[in-house]
Amino acid sequence: MSASVLQRTALFAALAIVIIWGANFSLQKAIFGAVGPGGFLFVRYMIMPVAALALMLWVYRLRWPKVSFADLVRLLWLGFLGHAIHVSMVTYGISWSTAFSSSLILACGPVFTLLILRWQGVEKLLPFQVGGVALACLGVVVFLSEKLLGARWQATGGDLMLLSAAALFSYYTVASKPLIERYGGVPVIAYSMIAPSPLIVLATAHSAVQVNWAAVSPGVWLALLWAVLVSAFAGWLIWGWVNAVRGVARTAPLMYLMPPVAAVFAWFVEGERYSTIKLVGAGITLAGVALAQFGGNKPRAAEAVID
Repeated sequence: MSASVLQRTALFAALAIVIIWGANFSLQKAIFGAVGPGGFLFVRYMIMPVAALALMLWVYRLRWPKVSFADLVRLLWLGFLGHAIHVSMVTYGISWSTAFSSSLILACGPVFTLLILRWQGVEKLLPFQVGGVALACLGVVVFLSEKLLGARWQATGGDLMLLSAAALFSYYTVASKPLIERYGGVPVIAYSMIAPSPLIVLATAHSAVQVNWAAVSPGVWLALLWAVLVSAFAGWLIWGWVNAVRGVARTAPLMYLMPPVAAVFAWFVEGERYSTIKLVGAGITLAGVALAQFGGNKPRAAEAVID
């Protein structure tokens, strides 16, 4: 395959993943309506470790990379943060909020990445980055203003939970980078996914037994498997390949297409409507995030967002 064909293939793959991820917010809300967020997490972490194990066997057969004890402890900690806490917060946050709100709030991750890198002394924030952070914060406040003024506390709580989850995932991404450099992306993803799965299954077992699984339709099962295996598992593997081919700095901006895609699907599937204030707030937020991450062509901050 020539370099130009490879680049075009990677671009089309990236756009396909962005569409899948944007649609996944509405898809998950439909799944939650049938099995609840706890039931979804239970099934997800019954399936994901099996998929991760199969991937490791396919890539390494029985010669798995040796991990030092210190790094194994780090992987366990990252798995706890990235899956047991982050994924659970995202799942419940989406169930309490709307598809468009969820996608927009999670798109704020690069802002938290910059702040974490500054806190660690890795990145010095330039004036345009400080302005971008401030602009993104203003946009979030404008976006959430209708919910706050309308005392819609559950939806607001869901958005705040998603905002916390975005910050947590940024920390996970930054902290996992040295491990990925040492062992590669597949082992880090697999180990950090497998380790917390029993804990999540135990924590969500009570919710799972409340679900009448025999009454769950084949369509819901198909949607659930799609959300777990295609969107969550294969999606991040493909996104990692796209980053390797195109480079993170060229690929990361495509993530800003995800909120508009989520908005279109939520409007078409769920009938979600958007006021002028929401659209203005969303525009301000995305502009602030883009300015903070990409203004001045600073690719290092972008590299920490999606690895």
